[in-house]
Amino acid sequence: MTLVKLNNRPVANSVFDEFFNHFPTQWKDSFHFPPVNVLESPNAFDIELSAAGLSKEDFKINLEDGQLTISYEKKEEKKSEDQKVIRKEFSQRSFKRSFNLDEQVDVENIVAKYENGVLKLHLPKKEAAKPATKQINIQ
Repeated sequence: MTLVKLNNRPVANSVFDEFFNHFPTQWKDSFHFPPVNVLESPNAFDIELSAAGLSKEDFKINLEDGQLTISYEKKEEKKSEDQKVIRKEFSQRSFKRSFNLDEQVDVENIVAKYENGVLKLHLPKKEAAKPATKQINIQ
């Protein structure tokens, strides 16, 4: 399976990191994409997206033309009229991560769950894509 980052290419990453190291933190944070782990087993691929402190209701996961897109948009919170903000360091930015899926993935059986601050997607492989094991006798 080929999972390709479309909106956060590693080559450009180091150039942007170097460039934005000199900017204030709030500017750098707007270019942040949550880190992702991609794991493969004989039967499936698993994607783990670090999303601590986020709400599962604000995530959207779409699959279109072989492209899996995970996005997050924080819903607007109601402001309390009896309190004023003196300092605000908590911020949750919207993001979008996209991956190209190859033909091995059984797209009809993808499962997603959010637990302990990690969004987990389980992408099972199609039966034909699973490696067959065969014992070969030596003559």
